[in-house]
Amino acid sequence: MNKIPLTRPFFDEKEINEIRNVLDSGWVAGQGPENKKLEKEFSEYIGVNYSVCSSNCTTALHLSLIALGIKKHDEVIVPDYTFPATAHAVLYCGAIPIFVDINKKTYNVDANLIEEKITKKTKAIIPVHAFGQCADMDAILKIAKKYNLKVIEDAACAVGSKYKGKKAGSMGDTGCFSFHARKNITSGEGGMITSNDKELIDNIRSLSCFGMESAFSRDKKFSIPEFTKLGYNYKLSDIAAAVALVQLRRSEEYIKKRNELAEYYNKKLKNIKSVTVPFTEKFNKHVFQSYVILLDKKINRNDVIAKLNEKGIQTQIGTYALHKQPVYKNITNCEEKDFPNAEFVYNQSLALPMYHKMKLSDVDEVVLALKEVLRE
Repeated sequence: MNKIPLTRPFFDEKEINEIRNVLDSGWVAGQGPENKKLEKEFSEYIGVNYSVCSSNCTTALHLSLIALGIKKHDEVIVPDYTFPATAHAVLYCGAIPIFVDINKKTYNVDANLIEEKITKKTKAIIPVHAFGQCADMDAILKIAKKYNLKVIEDAACAVGSKYKGKKAGSMGDTGCFSFHARKNITSGEGGMITSNDKELIDNIRSLSCFGMESAFSRDKKFSIPEFTKLGYNYKLSDIAAAVALVQLRRSEEYIKKRNELAEYYNKKLKNIKSVTVPFTEKFNKHVFQSYVILLDKKINRNDVIAKLNEKGIQTQIGTYALHKQPVYKNITNCEEKDFPNAEFVYNQSLALPMYHKMKLSDVDEVVLALKEVLRE
């Protein structure tokens, strides 16, 4: 076991008490009372009218795409540098992900490159808020309006992140969030879809529950439910919702601590010539779901990960360049030369330990170990 892990969720008696309350209530399945509480408070926190819980962010993306009418042979713009779930959700619809290179400073999609990838088949854009920093939403929304495209924010890493005062998940047609164990707030697994469109949200809620109305929501009188559309079992359990609700109420505390850790990392790493620390746009509020640095191109990043692990420091790559992944071969037309920034960041990014109970002395230890490895 690593002395300093990459991440470590924080729970205390509050989560345990809420789990006990749910178990005692007898309602542990999805779309129950704890789901309703979480959806209400999450909507208020993000600044939208409606939210729907889902089993994870991938299912949130899938539900959003289906509800927004994405179908077979449609094209959806996706940043090349993201976790594969973003493009997988497009494939689930029979649609085609069209990859776009990123801005090497922010790790987010380069909005200047989007228009050249748009065709008559393009129906949507999925901007990803990489590692907790919002993409260039003004430019993306302007393009979407020009070409009549839907916008689905992949805010998996961005609970609480802001772009020019607006929270991630409040700017597109939908926002999709993750409560995975590595995220700022977690219920182990889980997700959320946000929107200001009631009709869209009602459709998503039904789609997440087999294409029917949930048992908890139905009239207390006996009635036989009807399955009005082909839906899915993408619900979030009330046990997980109760945990996520406690975590949500701590979200600003978590963000404050992560920014303090990021600032300290920046200070300790700034004089290492072979390291580039994360860049934050001045109008953004970064939540640092991950603290991801770039190593000089002459450094073998994978060797650094292995050597740090030997010293008890767990690190990881940032995320993936999708055009390099075999699953997308022959699905979308793209050449490696089209993604120089995504390729570089994929090869040279290094996620350093970042978690709520991490101490500044732990950062000192990580930085010292990194310096030693880079000198070898």
